[in-house]
Amino acid sequence: MKNFSEVIEKVKSLDPFIISVAAAEDKELLLALKAAAHMGFVKPILVGNVEKIQSICDEIGLKPYDIVAGESPEDSAKVAVSLVKSGKAQVLMKGLVNTSVYMRAILNKEKGLRTGRLISMLAVYELPGYHKLLYCTDSGINVAPTLAQKKDILNNSLIAMKGIGVTNPKVAALTANEMVDEKIQSTVDAKGLVDMVGNGEILPCTIEGPIAFDVAFSKDAAHHKGIDSKIAGDCDMLVFPNIETGNALGKSWLHFNNAKWAGIVLGATNPIILGSRSDTQEIKINSIALGCLASAGSL
Repeated sequence: MKNFSEVIEKVKSLDPFIISVAAAEDKELLLALKAAAHMGFVKPILVGNVEKIQSICDEIGLKPYDIVAGESPEDSAKVAVSLVKSGKAQVLMKGLVNTSVYMRAILNKEKGLRTGRLISMLAVYELPGYHKLLYCTDSGINVAPTLAQKKDILNNSLIAMKGIGVTNPKVAALTANEMVDEKIQSTVDAKGLVDMVGNGEILPCTIEGPIAFDVAFSKDAAHHKGIDSKIAGDCDMLVFPNIETGNALGKSWLHFNNAKWAGIVLGATNPIILGSRSDTQEIKINSIALGCLASAGSL
């Protein structure tokens, strides 16, 4: 898909997804859900303070969907998670609840949504000048992942991308250069990921690494360096070596390139929308649409 408009059109073509919202008494969040519901791709279950949620719904004209009582933000998170765990909802979304409280409910060993895989973030960017959406991981949760953790991070993203409709994606294990250097751990890890894909330890994809940014996005750069690349200029996903790289690249795209983006959290049984109160309605809607499509690939 080239942009988020195509993501939304695709999700609109499917049956509506049920989304469980923890501590839903947030006007901006409910406005985004209203827009998504109006487009026809979600049916929210709103968990939290019933009176506050109903009052905001009346104010903004959101038709009364299911509202489930949560006595506190902690309780709302637990109830929202339980709705996903029981199969009554397919996607989980954060409202007015602290991130640590929200994640604690998700990671509860008995009542949460654990799979045994590492929790990671998938950010997706619509970049002016690039011909398709770019999937990036992990720029928001894991600070300095080991090779074993990168294996989970990559698998999480490949599962989600399969649900979204991207099969056999072209993946760049990003580093500073194309040579394996024992002194640069990211190059060693990149080669390790390539080997794991070749050995069937990671889901199928066309992966190259170590690979620098210029080669990943330019056939001319690959040719100039004498690299026979199958992904140069047509990369679908970047696996970042660490959180600093992903954070800096992502924010530079947003600041200098007027990029659009969305983000979801992976590694649980179902996609999770973490979000921030500072996110625009557009970011919220894009993330909801992305999470809904990704749920089709959840394990």
